Amino acid sequence: MNRSTHSTVRKLKTATEGQYLLQPGLASAAPDTILGIPVVISESMPAIGANSLSIALGDFRQAMTVIRRSGYKVLRDPYSTKGRTAFYAYMRVGAGTVDFNAIKLLKFSAS
Repeated sequence: MNRSTHSTVRKLKTATEGQYLLQPGLASAAPDTILGIPVVISESMPAIGANSLSIALGDFRQAMTVIRRSGYKVLRDPYSTKGRTAFYAYMRVGAGTVDFNAIKLLKFSAS
């Protein structure tokens, strides 16, 4: 979820017990949680609006597979100033969803 969604969800309470849905992380490095799932702030997620998928919950390690190609490519910068040589290193990676049931998206309605 993004920051504006996080601030909205922070105010929501359960109907039966009146406890907050978003539980703050009490330790300095502990993240906030919803239903025991850690919350990650990502500005690439849309804000709450009509028919928006603003919250994604799930086990992303089970749902996604990251494929890394072996080896690095190293390039020497031919335009560096004399006496200073710059190198650029990169590697090819990719990702794909292998279990769509491990992630659930929360859809908001217009009303």
